[in-house]
Amino acid sequence: MAKKQNKGYPWKYCSLGGVVRVNITSGEDIAHLGELDQKLWTVLSCPTKDLAFDSRTLQLIDTDGDGRVRVVEVVAAAQWLTSVLKDKDAILKGESVLKLDQINTENEAGQKLYNSAKQILSNLGLDKDEISVDEASDSVAIFAKTRFNGDGIITAASAEDETLQPLIGTIAEKIGSATDRSGEPGITAEQIEAFYTALADYAAWQADGEAAKSDIFPYGDQTAAALAACDALKDKVADYFMRCKLIRFDEAVSAAVDVSADKLGAIGDKNLATQAEEISTYPLARPTKEGLLPFDAINPAWQPAFATLRSLVLDVDFPEAKGITEAQWGTVLAKFGPYTAWLGAKKGEAVEALGLDEVKALLAADRKAELLALVDQDKALEAEASSIDDVKKLLLYYRDFVKLLRNYVIFTDFYGRKDGTRGIFEAGKLYIDERCCDLCIKVADMGAHGDMPKLSGMFLLYCKCTSKTKAATMDIVAVMTDGRTQDLRPGKNGIFYDLDGGDWDAVITKVVENPISVKDAFWAPYRKVARFVSDKIDKSAADKDADALAKLTAKADAGAAGAKQPFDIARFAGIAAAVGMALAGIGAVLVALGAAVKNLTWWQWIVIIAAVILVISGPSCFIAWRKLRKRNLGPVLNANGWAINSQVLVNILFGKTLTSVAKYPKMKLDDPYARRTPWWRKCLRWLIVLLVAAFCVCYFTDNLKWLGIERKPKVEAVEEAPAAEPAETPAVETEG
Repeated sequence: MAKKQNKGYPWKYCSLGGVVRVNITSGEDIAHLGELDQKLWTVLSCPTKDLAFDSRTLQLIDTDGDGRVRVVEVVAAAQWLTSVLKDKDAILKGESVLKLDQINTENEAGQKLYNSAKQILSNLGLDKDEISVDEASDSVAIFAKTRFNGDGIITAASAEDETLQPLIGTIAEKIGSATDRSGEPGITAEQIEAFYTALADYAAWQADGEAAKSDIFPYGDQTAAALAACDALKDKVADYFMRCKLIRFDEAVSAAVDVSADKLGAIGDKNLATQAEEISTYPLARPTKEGLLPFDAINPAWQPAFATLRSLVLDVDFPEAKGITEAQWGTVLAKFGPYTAWLGAKKGEAVEALGLDEVKALLAADRKAELLALVDQDKALEAEASSIDDVKKLLLYYRDFVKLLRNYVIFTDFYGRKDGTRGIFEAGKLYIDERCCDLCIKVADMGAHGDMPKLSGMFLLYCKCTSKTKAATMDIVAVMTDGRTQDLRPGKNGIFYDLDGGDWDAVITKVVENPISVKDAFWAPYRKVARFVSDKIDKSAADKDADALAKLTAKADAGAAGAKQPFDIARFAGIAAAVGMALAGIGAVLVALGAAVKNLTWWQWIVIIAAVILVISGPSCFIAWRKLRKRNLGPVLNANGWAINSQVLVNILFGKTLTSVAKYPKMKLDDPYARRTPWWRKCLRWLIVLLVAAFCVCYFTDNLKWLGIERKPKVEAVEEAPAAEPAETPAVETEG
């Protein structure tokens, strides 16, 4: 850990995950968070939901209620918390119990918190000098025995006058209720006002109707029933008179607008008592060009409703009539105009069920002022009650704030996994393909996880998790950092365990492929070649099988037709020549290869083999090594709603702690169903081993003549002797 002096507060620094971060080691560090440059924070904002963290604490810190905790809100919480505590270093302990003498009573806020904490303990009937998170959070128990609690809601227990208690219940029933801090249903000042307004409006509306009773109620007390009877038959009567008009227009349509014999014949063989629904679709009566609706010839399915209409309306308006015309029916409907207008002006429906007499009695008693006075008494304790809520806030901050800083400023919970800690963004463990992925994150929005996670450089498994016991589903993303990858594909099933130990059925829905280890990258080229060869072999075999089947079918067809294929000797000669040429080519390659390597020493062989391996696996390993060093969880968290301000690297060493692979002890076990190696394969293996050993012995002892390979003898350099000078020829004198 390094300590660096800057202008202002002397922050301390550490390195986590290969990144330098500000370290929070004292209460003074927390008190001075406002002086820390935002560029040095690991996180700039995080969501308040779907985290392994008490959501009540996050919602209290999120003062603007936008569902995100930002740096300025964390700083404000830190300043408030450190100002009301004597020992700031105690915040680093993260305890859920606070001694009352640790509250700083030297400032006004601390004094209120101290008094409220004492009040909470008194309301709970506890006599002690400390308070816990659970005690401060149990508002129902805290306010259970109090008449007033400062929330502006009164319950039946708030009224000492027993005659007011049922009235409070009536208002809650008719207008609606609000939940008091004690957990009981109660009413607010707004609901009291709404109740008495409804009483007055309903009484005034009824008074208007009484004043113009003769005009509004054409059928007296039976007006409502009469209107209902007319409405029940209004459409059917209108349909009848329209049919009559069509007959007067053209008598040729009489049969078309009346009940046809075919319709009656279709149901004639059935029990007509059970066909009321079908019969009700027929006209109300047999239409005629006179256009008179007869009272004694009504469709049987409508006779009960028409009898009610006749007794309430028609016999009153037309006592001696045997039927009515369309004009007469129009006068009946017009008489309900004032009544329907009066109904449309109704007010105070909420209290209508009480009845007019009860409404008048409640208005006459006029207990509204008494109820509002009780509300005012309750609101007078608002400051005291809010201070009691602040005690809950204090206890939650005292317990959780250091944990938030460990996941907001420095990320020690994520990197300090040896202590059993986890980042608050983690959701549980995924078991799949003989592995356990320890780093799993709940996905809030799959749409946001598009291309961003690919930038992380990590091998990611997106899974849909389903819990039948909880009747719930969720999406997670698991980080895979060890093991094989070829069996991981969409549709593969696993089991996910959340942080509470609950199990979920998990199925892979999406795979983001990136290098998982250098070892896996080393074998990747060979697996690709093997897969390519395997695919080619399978394709070739399939093609040959199809070709053979086609030829067999053709021969069968030719045989069925009686045609015989002649023997083509030239064809077979060509095949034999091609095979010979192929063997000759292979032999030439082997001879050339032998000639190329016949003078190599053993260490040259090692260099060549290493070079071949390096050429094949080197690039893959190098690329994987670079990516593994740069794996970054930041893009995944960003896609999940976090504003990550620094890299959250998952290097090779740390990555090994995030995925554990199944390891079995070495032992010799007898499995009667295990695949047995055939004897000829064992013999073939030993034969290959012996041949390779013989080749090596012969190679290094210069005995390769049996392969047609001869080493060139080493020619030693011989120093050449200087050439002899030619002897001088003696001069011979000749005679003249």
